[in-house]
Amino acid sequence: MNAQDNVARSEIFLVILGTVQDGGSPHIGCKKSCCTGLFEEPDKNRKVVSLGIVDASNDTKYLFEATPDITIQMKALAQMSTSSQQEVPDGIFLTHAHIGHYTGLMYLGKEAMGAKQVNVFAMPKMKSFLKSNGPWSQLVSNGNIRISPIRNDEEISLSSDLKVIPLKVPHRDEYSETVGYRIIGPNKTALFIPDIDKWHKWERDIKAEIGKADYAFLDATFYDAAEINNRDISEIPHPFIIESMSLFEDLPEEEKEKIYFIHMNHTNPALDENSRQYSRILEKGFNVARIYDEFKL
Repeated sequence: MNAQDNVARSEIFLVILGTVQDGGSPHIGCKKSCCTGLFEEPDKNRKVVSLGIVDASNDTKYLFEATPDITIQMKALAQMSTSSQQEVPDGIFLTHAHIGHYTGLMYLGKEAMGAKQVNVFAMPKMKSFLKSNGPWSQLVSNGNIRISPIRNDEEISLSSDLKVIPLKVPHRDEYSETVGYRIIGPNKTALFIPDIDKWHKWERDIKAEIGKADYAFLDATFYDAAEINNRDISEIPHPFIIESMSLFEDLPEEEKEKIYFIHMNHTNPALDENSRQYSRILEKGFNVARIYDEFKL
């Protein structure tokens, strides 16, 4: 199951806790073949995009994204850490204010967990949004969460061996900024960008950013335009997988191998390991993120 065999529990590692776009799979209102069978027999591994970090040496764990699937994801993360007594992560890093990435915070409130002072890392506009709008503001006023402000390209030191750097990216920023993260362990670095408009709109060179990392978990919402033939593509700006593969096709094989496509829409054939599109991705030297795969940092 693991991308890397025998990731030692005494080390720092990253784990995939979800790979699906905000709306999940099956998707509300979907009548297409991609979801038909899943309403009757859901796939337990289809969870909304999230990463976990376990720092066994410091007995800490961190969650990236607070998704609608946070209940299962938080439990999975707790079971992978050295201290099973502590269910709540030591911190939750948010990327932006779209439903798949922050609404799981609601389960920390008094209607559910009634958590105490969970540390939530958020950019300035994201912090303001949470503090100024219910029901999120109640989480703050009731002390269920405390918000730690973060800033673009400023390092957050979680321990001497674990650092996180938010990287602002262009996306639909109706309520907050959007960021990805560079996650720096003692030996390896991961790049996590689940949402971005298009690679060429970013002020950074994505190829250079991949070069700085050992793993790159990148926005793969749609495989190609055929998937959304009933929607205006300009309204859904994401880099299609075929666009990304074309952009990265000249990279050396060792660079391609770093790339794991993630955040896949319910219509995306890359969710199906038996699809020809999934096979094509692998044939071209790239990877598709799989839930519970682990990566040593």
